[in-house]
Amino acid sequence: MSQFFQLHPDNPQPRLLKQAAQIIHAGGIVALPTDSCYALICHLDDKHAVERLRRIRGIDDKHLLTLLCRDLSDIAAYARVDNTQFRMLKAATPGPYTFILEATKEVPRRLSHPSRKTIGLRVPENRITQALLEELGQPLLGTTLILPGQTDPLNDPEQIRELLSKQIELIVDDGTRGLGLTTVIDLVGAEPVLVRQGRGDAALFGL
Repeated sequence: MSQFFQLHPDNPQPRLLKQAAQIIHAGGIVALPTDSCYALICHLDDKHAVERLRRIRGIDDKHLLTLLCRDLSDIAAYARVDNTQFRMLKAATPGPYTFILEATKEVPRRLSHPSRKTIGLRVPENRITQALLEELGQPLLGTTLILPGQTDPLNDPEQIRELLSKQIELIVDDGTRGLGLTTVIDLVGAEPVLVRQGRGDAALFGL
C-alpha cells in the first residue's frame, strides 16, 4: 500500500522531502506533481524500478523517458548541448517544456532511445519537484502519469491513490490538479522541431 504525503506547494516540509528521497533511494516509484501533469518518477540508476515504471505505464523500452533536472548544469551532464541549444534552453527553463537531446555517456544505455541515442530532459518550475531534486542531489527519471489504454493524464491524487495504491510506493499531493502537458521540442537536428504542443509557448523556438 502506497504512502500519501500532503506537501505545501511553496514550502514543502523538509521531513517529508527526506522521507520521499529515502523511498526513491530504496527503489520506490512516486506519483509526483510537476509544473505540468503528474509524473511517475523513480531513481535514475535503479534498473528494477525503471522496469516497474514501464510496466505500470504500459510502455516498452522504445518509449523515451525523461530526466527531471534541477538546472542547466544537470542537463549538460546528460546531454550534448551546443551554444545555440544552450541559449534556447536558458530562455525556456525552468518551465513546462521537455527537450529531446543527444544523450551523453552519463546516461545509462537502457534509458536512451535504442536507435537515436537520445534522451528527454526538462527543468520543472515546481517547488516540490525542485526541493526533492535538491534533496536527492541528482536528476529523477520520469514519465507522464497516463495509464495503459488512456490518452489523458491522471491529475487527481485521490484518484491516483485509488488506482495505483498497490503498485507504487508514494503519492504526493500539493493541492493542485494538473496544469496540462509539457511542450516537447526536439533539438537533435539543425532546427528545432515541435513534437507536441503543450503549456509551453513554442514561439520561443520560432515554431
